[in-house]
Amino acid sequence: MLIIHDAARIVIDAETELGPGDFAVGSTVPREQPGSQPDPEPPAPTPDHLDASGCIITPGLVNAHHHLLQTAFRTLPGTRGVPMHVWLPTMAAAYSAVGIDPELAHAAARAGIAEGLLGGVTTVADHHLTWPNGAGEARASVALAEATARAARELGGRLAFVRGTARDDPEEAALSAEALADALVPGATNGVTADGMLQLAVGPAGVHSDSADTFRLLGEVAARRGLRRRTQANEQVDVAIALEKHGRRPIDLLDEWGWLADDVTLAHLCAVTPDEIALLAARGVTATHAPGCDLPMGWGIAPVAALREAGIVVGLGTSGGGSNDAGHLLADARLALQVAPLVGPPIPARDMLGMAMEGSATGLGRPELGHLRPGAAADLCVWDVSGVADAGVADPVAGLLWASPGRRPRHVVVAGRVVVRHYELVSHDQRDLAADLTTLLAARRT
Repeated sequence: MLIIHDAARIVIDAETELGPGDFAVGSTVPREQPGSQPDPEPPAPTPDHLDASGCIITPGLVNAHHHLLQTAFRTLPGTRGVPMHVWLPTMAAAYSAVGIDPELAHAAARAGIAEGLLGGVTTVADHHLTWPNGAGEARASVALAEATARAARELGGRLAFVRGTARDDPEEAALSAEALADALVPGATNGVTADGMLQLAVGPAGVHSDSADTFRLLGEVAARRGLRRRTQANEQVDVAIALEKHGRRPIDLLDEWGWLADDVTLAHLCAVTPDEIALLAARGVTATHAPGCDLPMGWGIAPVAALREAGIVVGLGTSGGGSNDAGHLLADARLALQVAPLVGPPIPARDMLGMAMEGSATGLGRPELGHLRPGAAADLCVWDVSGVADAGVADPVAGLLWASPGRRPRHVVVAGRVVVRHYELVSHDQRDLAADLTTLLAARRT
């Protein structure tokens, strides 16, 4: 049992707040909590305690779209503010020069997941697209995925690993996805391990790089294994290449290829028409907004308000370090608030916070994440709002997003375990993780 004392306010979800008071959790949120005595539990060790005085408790954030490997490739020359047809080969050359293998995947994932935890991200979806030698042979892909999963386990964060493709051979990609299901989530009917800490999904990079066969075969694996499906759509290059190669737009192709359904999440969606939005809503597709990637690269702004107005659940993601050099989801939520009026009406801060929590979790098919209602997974953040960055703030919950661009939580809890205490990782020194990745990259680039 973990007892969090003296919170100024407790955010249960985007619509419900309690407080001030204490909050007690086990591995899940007790049914009678907060506001009364929790359900009795079997005898347990002495409860852990966290001080939340001057703080707001929220559910843990869910980063619905990341590329953790790109944590090793941030601020590369020639990758900022360039068209995607320039960005893609520049990144590919950088990958080739360093070499993609489990050692690098582990080091990059540890740094990326640690960065997320220190920023309040308790679950991250890693859309992994780059495989050893550009292939995706099953044995090599299992080793790489296991290295990424090990990084999450070491740090105590939840991971949704997406077996992505980017011009991979369709049959090899499908065999790899089957092998990953056997290795990572054996026996799972929904692609999630029994403890909820690891999830597997499948996801081609998009119609700009992957064929109808790739979408079909990975879709078949998803159906057999009960996996969620994820892909990227309607960024700058995606629309242009789809029109050039197929004479049609990406959403039209995805509909024909069977990839518009309620188990599918589409990232980006910068250039969608009203008719396409209506089609996505009718099919039950969920979406992920990634403004920290799309805006600085000049790839567009998703019309989030229009998507939500149509009934589409929208989550939030950072995308990877190759386009968004930070993995700070709350900062990207603030950016999303700032740019929303450029493409539609403003979005309330609580709604945006809900996107970064339950909106993202819904896209992963994880109803236990992103909120603190009874029975929820005990993932939460404790945010200090007593400093000068919050002085004069009339609405401290809205101020979580608006008032401090670099805000980080004092404490972070995942599955009832404290993984960040007083702004530092519990299991590792973040400086060691950074040094490990820096040393590895330096050795490979010489």
